[in-house]
Amino acid sequence: MNTEPTHPALCPTGIAGLDDILAGGLPADCFYLVQGDPGAGKTTLALQFLREGLRRGERVFYITLSETTAELEKVARSHGWTLDGIPLLELSAIESLLRPESQTTVFHPSEIELNNVTRRLLDETRRHQPIRVVFDSPSEFRLMAESPLRYRRQLLSLKQEFAKFHSTVLVLDDRMDNAAIGSDPHILSLTHGVIELEQLAPDYGRSRRRLRVLKLRGVAFREGYHDYLIETGGLRVFPRLVAAEHHTQFQREPVPSGRTELDALLGGGLDRGTTTLILGPAGTGKTTLALQYAAQMAGHGERSAVFAFDETRGIILARTAAPRCTTQVFCVASIVATWRDWTS
Repeated sequence: MNTEPTHPALCPTGIAGLDDILAGGLPADCFYLVQGDPGAGKTTLALQFLREGLRRGERVFYITLSETTAELEKVARSHGWTLDGIPLLELSAIESLLRPESQTTVFHPSEIELNNVTRRLLDETRRHQPIRVVFDSPSEFRLMAESPLRYRRQLLSLKQEFAKFHSTVLVLDDRMDNAAIGSDPHILSLTHGVIELEQLAPDYGRSRRRLRVLKLRGVAFREGYHDYLIETGGLRVFPRLVAAEHHTQFQREPVPSGRTELDALLGGGLDRGTTTLILGPAGTGKTTLALQYAAQMAGHGERSAVFAFDETRGIILARTAAPRCTTQVFCVASIVATWRDWTS
């Protein structure tokens, strides 16, 4: 009789939009790199990943060589979370391994440090036998290794040890430059997938964050850049839209505006399923015409969406209530409801 524990084929991250991009989640039992700019949300993503594991009854483990437990607790509290149930191994727990008295004069100090730290990490991994692991970050390993060969060997040792317990591992690392791929070729070549986070600072307005999956072996993931926000409660990811994925069956027919003269001019109205460009100087009624159609659709129980980039929501609504519009059938309440749905 087989008594081996069963392991899921996919490891959902707990972030709905990201799981949609990943076609359901990360393939389990693999090694992944999450790299990005400082402040891009790597730690928040990692905590969501581990919390989802706890929710599913899985063992988790957080290894942090770059942040203290107090710093992680602050991040968790900012989202209304706790670290209860998440075992932590932080740098302070292995500082004794790096003290001068614990070193010898026969071998190079950096080699002793790296071997001791790696041994402690492996011992803790064997003790917890986690299904989900976050390793933050390999920067200290690079400094202690001092040579690419030793650094790569230690990464391979960790990867092989995690594989024994069927662990799904997220390695968090800062993006060292603006190149698409190139911050750490050793990790990139060893990982099953790479997720890159970016924080962009435009000349005007708030910062913009976006992510993309650089590689994910054996998965038809959603390519390209995807916007995301860091809100109270974690990351909120917005997968990019692909028109070909949103086919809708509809009846091809004219859509009337509700103005007899205009509909007569257009042969009954604009054709459903088409795109119309309205051109004209300022003040000729482009916005009024567009809102006329939105109101007419709302009056027939159909939804409309108004995306305004040059005018605020208040100005748009004030226009619909202006005296010159009283002869037109503007369903202001429906437009407000539609706007709220699309901007919430």
